[in-house]
Amino acid sequence: MLEVIEKLVILQDRDRRLIRLREELAHIPAERQQLQAKATAGQASLDSAKQKGKQIESDRKKLELDVDAKKQLIEKYSLQQFQTKKNEEYKALAHEIEMCKEAIFKLEDQQLELMEQAEHAQKQVVAATQSTNEAKKTIDGRLADIAAREANLKKELAELEANRQELASAVDETVCARYERLLKHKGSNVVVGIQHGVCGGCHMQLSRSTIVTCQAEQEIVTCTNCGRILYYTRDMDLAVAE
Repeated sequence: MLEVIEKLVILQDRDRRLIRLREELAHIPAERQQLQAKATAGQASLDSAKQKGKQIESDRKKLELDVDAKKQLIEKYSLQQFQTKKNEEYKALAHEIEMCKEAIFKLEDQQLELMEQAEHAQKQVVAATQSTNEAKKTIDGRLADIAAREANLKKELAELEANRQELASAVDETVCARYERLLKHKGSNVVVGIQHGVCGGCHMQLSRSTIVTCQAEQEIVTCTNCGRILYYTRDMDLAVAE
Protein backbone atom coordinates (compact mmCIF):
# COMPACT_ATOMS: atom_id res chain seq x y z
CA MET A 1 0.00 0.00 0.00
CA LEU A 2 1.29 3.43 -0.90
CA GLU A 3 2.46 5.49 2.07
CA VAL A 4 0.05 8.29 1.16
CA ILE A 5 -2.82 5.78 1.09
CA GLU A 6 -1.81 4.50 4.53
CA LYS A 7 -1.91 8.07 5.82
CA LEU A 8 -5.31 8.63 4.23
CA VAL A 9 -6.69 5.43 5.76
CA ILE A 10 -5.58 6.61 9.21
CA LEU A 11 -7.01 10.07 8.53
CA GLN A 12 -10.28 8.52 7.41
CA ASP A 13 -10.44 6.50 10.63
CA ARG A 14 -10.08 9.73 12.62
CA ASP A 15 -12.78 11.39 10.54
CA ARG A 16 -15.14 8.48 11.16
CA ARG A 17 -14.54 8.74 14.88
CA LEU A 18 -15.06 12.50 14.72
CA ILE A 19 -18.34 12.07 12.87
CA ARG A 20 -19.58 9.57 15.46
CA LEU A 21 -18.58 11.88 18.32
CA ARG A 22 -20.27 14.90 16.73
CA GLU A 23 -23.44 12.91 16.10
CA GLU A 24 -23.47 11.70 19.69
CA LEU A 25 -22.93 15.25 20.96
CA ALA A 26 -25.69 16.50 18.67
CA HIS A 27 -28.16 14.08 20.27
CA ILE A 28 -27.37 15.16 23.83
CA PRO A 29 -29.51 18.35 23.85
CA ALA A 30 -32.56 16.32 22.80
CA GLU A 31 -31.86 13.75 25.55
CA ARG A 32 -31.53 16.53 28.10
CA GLN A 33 -34.65 18.30 26.86
CA GLN A 34 -36.66 15.07 27.02
CA LEU A 35 -35.63 14.46 30.63
CA GLN A 36 -36.33 18.06 31.59
CA ALA A 37 -39.75 17.81 29.95
CA LYS A 38 -40.52 14.74 32.09
CA ALA A 39 -39.46 16.62 35.21
CA THR A 40 -41.61 19.59 34.21
CA ALA A 41 -44.61 17.36 33.52
CA GLY A 42 -44.20 15.65 36.89
CA GLN A 43 -44.01 18.96 38.72
CA ALA A 44 -47.03 20.25 36.78
CA SER A 45 -49.01 17.18 37.84
CA LEU A 46 -48.06 17.78 41.48
CA ASP A 47 -48.91 21.49 41.23
CA SER A 48 -52.28 20.60 39.70
CA ALA A 49 -53.04 18.18 42.56
CA LYS A 50 -52.10 20.82 45.13
CA GLN A 51 -54.18 23.47 43.36
CA LYS A 52 -57.17 21.13 43.32
CA GLY A 53 -56.78 20.58 47.06
CA LYS A 54 -56.59 24.32 47.66
CA GLN A 55 -59.71 24.91 45.56
CA ILE A 56 -61.65 22.28 47.51
CA GLU A 57 -60.56 23.86 50.80
CA SER A 58 -61.57 27.28 49.49
CA ASP A 59 -64.98 25.97 48.48
CA ARG A 60 -65.41 24.31 51.88
CA LYS A 61 -64.61 27.55 53.72
CA LYS A 62 -67.07 29.41 51.52
CA LEU A 63 -69.76 26.93 52.51
CA GLU A 64 -68.87 27.49 56.15
CA LEU A 65 -69.39 31.21 55.65
CA ASP A 66 -72.70 30.54 53.91
CA VAL A 67 -73.83 28.36 56.83
CA ASP A 68 -72.82 31.05 59.32
CA ALA A 69 -74.71 33.63 57.29
CA LYS A 70 -77.83 31.45 57.33
CA LYS A 71 -77.51 30.92 61.08
CA GLN A 72 -77.24 34.67 61.58
CA LEU A 73 -80.40 35.11 59.53
CA ILE A 74 -82.17 32.56 61.72
CA GLU A 75 -81.12 34.51 64.80
CA LYS A 76 -82.32 37.72 63.15
CA TYR A 77 -85.67 36.22 62.12
CA SER A 78 -86.12 34.63 65.57
CA LEU A 79 -85.57 38.01 67.22
CA GLN A 80 -88.07 39.61 64.84
CA GLN A 81 -90.57 36.87 65.68
CA PHE A 82 -90.16 37.69 69.35
CA GLN A 83 -90.74 41.36 68.64
CA THR A 84 -93.69 41.11 66.22
CA LYS A 85 -97.27 41.03 67.36
CA LYS A 86 -98.78 40.24 64.00
CA ASN A 87 -99.62 36.64 63.26
CA GLU A 88 -98.96 36.94 59.52
CA GLU A 89 -95.50 38.44 60.07
CA TYR A 90 -94.76 35.71 62.61
CA LYS A 91 -95.70 32.98 60.10
CA ALA A 92 -93.68 34.66 57.35
CA LEU A 93 -90.64 34.81 59.59
CA ALA A 94 -91.18 31.17 60.58
CA HIS A 95 -91.19 30.29 56.88
CA GLU A 96 -87.96 32.20 56.34
CA ILE A 97 -86.39 30.39 59.30
CA GLU A 98 -87.47 27.04 57.87
CA MET A 99 -86.01 27.97 54.49
CA CYS A 100 -82.71 28.88 56.17
CA LYS A 101 -82.64 25.56 58.03
CA GLU A 102 -83.23 23.67 54.77
CA ALA A 103 -80.48 25.68 53.12
CA ILE A 104 -78.13 24.89 56.03
CA PHE A 105 -78.94 21.18 55.68
CA LYS A 106 -78.03 21.24 51.98
CA LEU A 107 -74.90 23.27 52.65
CA GLU A 108 -73.76 20.82 55.32
CA ASP A 109 -74.29 17.94 52.87
CA GLN A 110 -72.09 19.79 50.42
CA GLN A 111 -69.52 20.31 53.17
CA LEU A 112 -69.40 16.58 53.88
CA GLU A 113 -68.95 15.88 50.19
CA LEU A 114 -66.12 18.41 49.98
CA MET A 115 -64.47 16.89 53.05
CA GLU A 116 -64.42 13.52 51.29
CA GLN A 117 -63.02 15.18 48.17
CA ALA A 118 -60.40 16.96 50.27
CA GLU A 119 -59.31 13.66 51.82
CA HIS A 120 -59.00 12.08 48.39
CA ALA A 121 -57.17 15.14 47.04
CA GLN A 122 -54.72 15.00 49.94
CA LYS A 123 -53.94 11.37 49.14
CA GLN A 124 -53.34 12.37 45.53
CA VAL A 125 -50.97 15.13 46.64
CA VAL A 126 -49.02 12.69 48.83
CA ALA A 127 -48.76 10.15 46.00
CA ALA A 128 -47.85 12.84 43.44
CA THR A 129 -45.22 14.28 45.78
CA GLN A 130 -43.60 10.88 46.28
CA SER A 131 -43.72 10.12 42.56
CA THR A 132 -42.31 13.55 41.65
CA ASN A 133 -39.49 13.29 44.19
CA GLU A 134 -38.51 9.82 42.98
CA ALA A 135 -38.67 10.91 39.34
CA LYS A 136 -36.63 14.04 40.09
CA LYS A 137 -33.96 11.97 41.82
CA THR A 138 -33.75 9.63 38.82
CA ILE A 139 -33.81 12.47 36.29
CA ASP A 140 -31.18 14.47 38.18
CA GLY A 141 -28.94 11.40 38.15
CA ARG A 142 -29.42 10.87 34.43
CA LEU A 143 -28.83 14.57 33.73
CA ALA A 144 -25.61 14.37 35.71
CA ASP A 145 -24.57 11.32 33.67
CA ILE A 146 -25.36 13.18 30.46
CA ALA A 147 -23.34 16.20 31.60
CA ALA A 148 -20.36 13.97 32.42
CA ARG A 149 -20.68 12.12 29.12
CA GLU A 150 -20.94 15.41 27.26
CA ALA A 151 -17.80 16.74 28.94
CA ASN A 152 -15.89 13.55 28.09
CA LEU A 153 -17.08 13.63 24.50
CA LYS A 154 -16.06 17.27 24.09
CA LYS A 155 -12.64 16.50 25.53
CA GLU A 156 -12.21 13.50 23.24
CA LEU A 157 -13.46 15.55 20.30
CA ALA A 158 -10.91 18.31 20.95
CA GLU A 159 -8.11 15.76 21.16
CA LEU A 160 -9.19 14.03 17.98
CA GLU A 161 -9.53 17.32 16.12
CA ALA A 162 -6.00 18.25 17.11
CA ASN A 163 -4.74 14.82 16.09
CA ARG A 164 -6.69 15.06 12.84
CA GLN A 165 -4.95 18.33 11.95
CA GLU A 166 -1.57 16.68 12.47
CA LEU A 167 -2.53 13.72 10.30
CA ALA A 168 -3.92 15.95 7.54
CA SER A 169 -0.83 18.15 7.52
CA ALA A 170 1.29 15.04 6.91
CA VAL A 171 -0.55 14.28 3.64
CA ASP A 172 0.39 15.87 0.33
CA GLU A 173 -1.69 19.04 -0.09
CA THR A 174 -3.08 18.06 -3.49
CA VAL A 175 -4.07 14.58 -2.33
CA CYS A 176 -5.45 15.96 0.93
CA ALA A 177 -7.57 18.49 -0.96
CA ARG A 178 -9.00 15.69 -3.11
CA TYR A 179 -9.72 13.65 0.00
CA GLU A 180 -11.45 16.61 1.66
CA ARG A 181 -13.71 17.14 -1.35
CA LEU A 182 -14.68 13.46 -1.38
CA LEU A 183 -15.24 13.54 2.37
CA LYS A 184 -17.66 16.43 1.94
CA HIS A 185 -19.68 14.75 -0.80
CA LYS A 186 -19.29 11.03 -0.07
CA GLY A 187 -19.26 10.95 3.70
CA SER A 188 -16.70 9.00 5.71
CA ASN A 189 -16.28 6.21 3.13
CA VAL A 190 -13.67 7.85 0.88
CA VAL A 191 -10.64 5.54 0.80
CA VAL A 192 -12.03 2.10 -0.04
CA GLY A 193 -10.69 -1.34 -0.79
CA ILE A 194 -11.26 -3.57 -3.80
CA GLN A 195 -13.16 -6.78 -3.01
CA HIS A 196 -14.29 -9.23 -5.67
CA GLY A 197 -13.38 -6.75 -8.38
CA VAL A 198 -15.78 -4.03 -7.21
CA CYS A 199 -15.34 -0.60 -5.61
CA GLY A 200 -15.81 -0.74 -1.85
CA GLY A 201 -17.73 2.53 -2.01
CA CYS A 202 -20.21 2.40 -4.89
CA HIS A 203 -19.94 -1.40 -5.39
CA MET A 204 -19.63 -1.05 -9.14
CA GLN A 205 -17.46 -3.43 -11.17
CA LEU A 206 -13.95 -2.09 -11.78
CA SER A 207 -12.06 -2.51 -15.02
CA ARG A 208 -9.16 -4.94 -15.11
CA SER A 209 -6.73 -2.13 -15.85
CA THR A 210 -7.89 -0.20 -12.79
CA ILE A 211 -7.41 -3.23 -10.56
CA VAL A 212 -3.95 -3.96 -11.99
CA THR A 213 -2.86 -0.33 -11.53
CA CYS A 214 -4.10 -0.41 -7.96
CA GLN A 215 -2.18 -3.66 -7.29
CA ALA A 216 0.98 -2.09 -8.63
CA GLU A 217 0.90 0.49 -5.82
CA GLN A 218 2.73 3.11 -7.88
CA GLU A 219 0.10 5.82 -8.01
CA ILE A 220 -3.21 6.91 -6.51
CA VAL A 221 -6.06 5.16 -8.27
CA THR A 222 -9.68 6.29 -8.15
CA CYS A 223 -12.95 4.61 -9.07
CA THR A 224 -14.05 5.73 -12.52
CA ASN A 225 -17.68 5.62 -11.35
CA CYS A 226 -17.71 7.43 -7.99
CA GLY A 227 -14.23 8.98 -7.77
CA ARG A 228 -13.35 7.34 -4.45
CA ILE A 229 -9.70 6.54 -3.76
CA LEU A 230 -8.97 2.82 -4.14
CA TYR A 231 -6.47 0.58 -2.38
CA TYR A 232 -5.64 -3.11 -2.35
CA THR A 233 -4.17 -5.42 0.28
CA ARG A 234 -3.18 -9.04 -0.12
CA ASP A 235 -5.99 -10.29 2.11
CA MET A 236 -8.57 -8.93 -0.34
CA ASP A 237 -10.16 -11.36 -2.78
CA LEU A 238 -9.97 -10.03 -6.32
CA ALA A 239 -11.98 -12.86 -7.82
CA VAL A 240 -15.22 -11.53 -9.26
CA ALA A 241 -18.20 -12.76 -7.25
CA GLU A 242 -20.60 -14.93 -9.19
